[in-house]
Amino acid sequence: MQIVRIDATFDRYDELLTLILHAFAYMDGRIDPPSSAHALTNEGLKKKASAEIGFVAVDGSVLAGCIFCKPEIDCLYIGKLAVAAAYQKKGVGRLLLASAEEAARNRRLPALRLQTRIELIENHRTFAAWGFVETGRTAHSGFTRPTTIEMRKTL
Repeated sequence: MQIVRIDATFDRYDELLTLILHAFAYMDGRIDPPSSAHALTNEGLKKKASAEIGFVAVDGSVLAGCIFCKPEIDCLYIGKLAVAAAYQKKGVGRLLLASAEEAARNRRLPALRLQTRIELIENHRTFAAWGFVETGRTAHSGFTRPTTIEMRKTL
């Protein structure tokens, strides 16, 4: 398994979009509001990759996972962490997270931050096992109840 930075030479946005949509499909019907992944397009992913730090996990010629990271004032925000079904529970997510940690350290950022949906209890457990702790709950626009848990990992 190789972790590769998404740069200007990356040309597999069709595959990347498919990976993300398939990896997030289990959320359909479970979370409200629906995942923002549904709004992604190839062009949107290209813009995201140029504005953020992106990594893909590659197994031979297969895209096994991805992660996008956005530097903030006091942390690196983790978004669109996705692992293909065939590669889940095999350490791909941890490898991608390790790349994010390295990117944060290189920028002298002391923590990682992410958001996960209230309904996705299995994700809360996974992130906690990876060293993240809950730091708050927020609601999407138009909702009066919390829809998201914010979690942070100090490096």
